[in-house]
Amino acid sequence: MSARAAMPLHTKMLIGFVVGLVAGLAVHFATDGNAEWLKWLTTWVTQPVGQLFLRLLFMLVIPLLFSALVVGVAEMGDIRALGRIGWKTLGYTIVVSSIAVAIGIVLVNLFRPGDGVDPALAQQLLADAGSRAQAIVAGSSTQGGAATLLLNIVPTNVVKAAADNDILAVMFFALMFGIGIVLTKSPLAMRTKEVIEGVFEIAMSLIHLVIRFAPYAIACLVFNLAALFGWDLLLKLAGYVGVALLAMAIHFVVVYSLSVRLLGGMSPLAFFRGAQEAIVVAFSTASSNATLPTALKVAEEELKLPRRVSRFVLTIGATANQNGTALFEGVTVLFLAQFFNVDLSLTQQVVVMLVCILGGIGTAGVPAGSLPVIAMICGMVGVPPEGIGLILGVDRLLDMCRTTLNVTGDLAAAVVVSRGVDEPPEPTAG
Repeated sequence: MSARAAMPLHTKMLIGFVVGLVAGLAVHFATDGNAEWLKWLTTWVTQPVGQLFLRLLFMLVIPLLFSALVVGVAEMGDIRALGRIGWKTLGYTIVVSSIAVAIGIVLVNLFRPGDGVDPALAQQLLADAGSRAQAIVAGSSTQGGAATLLLNIVPTNVVKAAADNDILAVMFFALMFGIGIVLTKSPLAMRTKEVIEGVFEIAMSLIHLVIRFAPYAIACLVFNLAALFGWDLLLKLAGYVGVALLAMAIHFVVVYSLSVRLLGGMSPLAFFRGAQEAIVVAFSTASSNATLPTALKVAEEELKLPRRVSRFVLTIGATANQNGTALFEGVTVLFLAQFFNVDLSLTQQVVVMLVCILGGIGTAGVPAGSLPVIAMICGMVGVPPEGIGLILGVDRLLDMCRTTLNVTGDLAAAVVVSRGVDEPPEPTAG
């Protein structure tokens, strides 16, 4: 007797998203988001459920990222192969991120959403989000200049870096550890690689366990957003949101389709169909790091990419290949410049573009991780950094969208870099 086919996980996630959105909007319109029972429900039920899911994912990110990157580098076999794939990944990241920022800057200059913003509304938004904006600005001012940022990539204490969730520093150590295995090639080094590969397999097993909880967590996260804010999240700054979403949509549909077809040799339809589970998780969690386990699973099981390449590209890409973040930062800085009547020259806009590309590489892959970078860029070009308070009310939606762009871009990069790379045969016992 054949068992009834189980509903795919991504379908359950979509159902959870729709249920959470519809229920949240219905509650918001019925209570205006201020009912005491709603505050109790979001504080003690839906918010903890969503946060528990995110915490479970974040708990596994460091061991998963470290083990996947070490094994991915070690499986390259030699430094020349690592160099070829590494440079190919870096070149693709820079080119596609540049295209993303250029799309955003052109659309902001074309539609000029900042020119028509009501100053009274802006003051209200700044007042509502004043304390959070000040905290973000203060955080950005302590990050130091470019030299400090580069130095901080190299950890003095990798355990402390992991405890502080310093993803770039952990990735650098994992990269060096993998290179060390490639250079050593002793029996002990190979056994060490096998142990780390075992850590990766255990982390993936736990991820499969946690991800079953995703549809319920997604419903809770989206319910909170819709119940507390309603459609105000879109209406307060519709022009800015519209331009940002249009730029992201163009990059998502056009640029990624062309890159996987022309550079990766894969049908765009097959790519998006295979990536849909990771896309839904990225949109719901607004975190590239939290989506990394699902992206790795999708790359190997749905897109059939070589493991050694997909593990390397996706773990690097979760922090370094953030096209959506770079695009969002460029759109936001120019929007705030328009609002505050700061006339940026072409040279200054090019500087913004370059810094956004670097910011996309160095931004933490967690919700709202790009806000301190935006504050830093605003200060560089004479735009009041406190202006980020204007966009905090709509940042959650845009964070979900740019994370979707980031994760899809990582998978597209893995497709491009994997072209022409064969998976080595499994070792035989004996």
